[in-house]
Amino acid sequence: MSRKTGRNLDERIDAIESGYEFMLAYAAQGRDTDQGASGLASELRGFLQAMEQALEGLGATVRANAKALDAEAAERSRAFFDAVDEDAKRAQGVIRLALSQEGISSQLIDNVNASIHLRALLTDLFVLDEVLKN
Repeated sequence: MSRKTGRNLDERIDAIESGYEFMLAYAAQGRDTDQGASGLASELRGFLQAMEQALEGLGATVRANAKALDAEAAERSRAFFDAVDEDAKRAQGVIRLALSQEGISSQLIDNVNASIHLRALLTDLFVLDEVLKN
């Protein structure tokens, strides 16, 4: 695997995990909106946008990394990589929906955090992280 490819995947995973952690903190704030706010609320859209960008083409990036490490194992794991791709697309959809709102409440972000699509993606990324460490 090239350093650039691996770094790109690491950066994407970091943006997604950091965004999720930030959303947990935002959800606990009990805010009605992020509009005109300071502190955590003023940073929310930046984290969501970083997540949205990290999710773009994530499946292809994961496949490229896996293939570079071990093409045969990547082929045997195709179903998992297909699931990562679909989970990323669905998580991206829910992030885009949140970003399209004029004001983003803590309750909305709490529901985004609870989304099975985002949780499935995070679990996929945890599995990938462990596999790539070995």
